[in-house]
Amino acid sequence: MKSISTDELNEKVVAGDELHIIDVREDEEVATGMIPGAKHMPLGELPERTAELDPEKQYYLVCQAGGRSAKAAEHLESNGFQSVNVDGGMSSWRGEKV
Repeated sequence: MKSISTDELNEKVVAGDELHIIDVREDEEVATGMIPGAKHMPLGELPERTAELDPEKQYYLVCQAGGRSAKAAEHLESNGFQSVNVDGGMSSWRGEKV
């Protein structure tokens, strides 16, 4: 599984790269802020919502610390998607939040 640091991801966000970020945290967690452009898809809903995703795109998965997003990345990879786990999650995120 590929991974990226929060600093590296923030550089991509600031540069305006086309990114597909999925935040797999729960509702009460995302209320504290999300990475700009991220789509909220709680880990528990991911299996039933995988059809909403485009298999031609690479997805960056983020949670609070990196554990749940690693599980999400594994799930997507096992279903033929390209995924990247965001190491350290939102606990390490220093960039803008929305």
